[in-house]
Amino acid sequence: MASSRVEVLIGEIEKGEGALPHAHPGIEQVCYMLEGRARAEVGGEACELGPGDCCFFPAEMQHTFTVVSDEPVKVLVIYSPPYEESPERVVRE
Repeated sequence: MASSRVEVLIGEIEKGEGALPHAHPGIEQVCYMLEGRARAEVGGEACELGPGDCCFFPAEMQHTFTVVSDEPVKVLVIYSPPYEESPERVVRE
């Protein structure tokens, strides 16, 4: 049974990879770092994240997420409502 209000997944992203500027209309996103280091940018603010850190991307706000460590990033990603990796549910710059 799938939730209609939240989606949780684990992503693994290689060095130098990540998400180019984009937004999710009507979908909030939280990233909780498990391994590696990444740079997150949203609303003109940027920060570097490591294991145990998290960031919040509000719905409709352009954001990026880029791996900055030599090792891959493992990240717990939470969407509300579910995103389901649907291309029509993302807006790119």
